[in-house]
This record gives sequence, C-alpha cells and structure tokens, in this order.
Amino acid sequence: MSRYIALLRGINVGGNTRIGMAALRESFADLGHTEVRTYLQSGNVFFDSARPAESLAEELEVRIAADLGVSTRVLLRTEDELKHVLATHPFRDREDPAALHVAFLGETPTAVLEKPTGEAAEFAAKGREVYLYCPNGYGRTKLNNAFLERRLGVVATTRNWKTVTALANG
Repeated sequence: MSRYIALLRGINVGGNTRIGMAALRESFADLGHTEVRTYLQSGNVFFDSARPAESLAEELEVRIAADLGVSTRVLLRTEDELKHVLATHPFRDREDPAALHVAFLGETPTAVLEKPTGEAAEFAAKGREVYLYCPNGYGRTKLNNAFLERRLGVVATTRNWKTVTALANG
C-alpha cells in the first residue's frame, strides 16, 4: 500500500472547474482507495492505494470527469517524493518563504527552460519539478503554469510553499 497525493490542475480557480471536496473524496473512495482526504479547496487529495502510480492518474481523470463533470489533469506524487521536494528546494533558505513555489510537472520534460528577459523570479528545473523563488509574488512572474507548459511541453500545476509543506507532512 502506498500513500499518494493527487494534485489536480486548475480546480476551483475558475467558474467552470468548481467541485465539492466531499464529492471528490467520494470519487476516490469509490475507486477503492482508502484513507482519502482533501487539503484546501484547490484539488489536493491524500489517499492510499495498492495500485501502481502509472495507472492511477488517467483512471482518476476519467472518474472525476464522469462523476463531477470536470475535465482536469491529475499529477501524482508519493509521500516520499513530496518530502524530497521539501528537503531539496534550492531556495528554501531564503528569508521570505511566501515567495517559494513548486511547479509539479506531469513528466520530466526534454526541453530546456530559459529565464524570460527581465524576469525577477529565479527557478531551478529538476526532474518533474520546477522550483521557484518569486520575490515579487507568483501573480507577477512570467514563470507561471501557462509559460511552463508552453515552453516545456508538459502539464504543470503549481503550489505555494505553505501548501507543499502541508502536503509533504501529511
């Protein structure tokens, strides 16, 4: 049995992607996953499953669309993977933890990410994560999900440091 965290992309941030967390938990439980719970209203789901990660994301995407009428991408990480993200964020020792973010990627990209001209934010791309330090705020950086997806050719969903910490510590 493995402990997973599902990171749903774009949930409850716009009018067309609103879903209730109780209904989301029920969809996960109906698939046979156990210890299902959500964190915040933005599509973070903890659950235990005996099934391998490779088959889970697509299965969850199909179920969420069928049960809740929302098409979303699901990115999975194990509890250990999130703890590793927490421990290895290259900017974690900066004075303002509110400026830290992590973009979780659906797969390891083959493209190389270059910093946009005039961008104040710093980044480090490592495997399936892009670690961000946004001193002017995430809302002002060009290094947002749309930019990352366009440049890297993979799906992305970003979480702030407080959320990453909470998810890693279960």
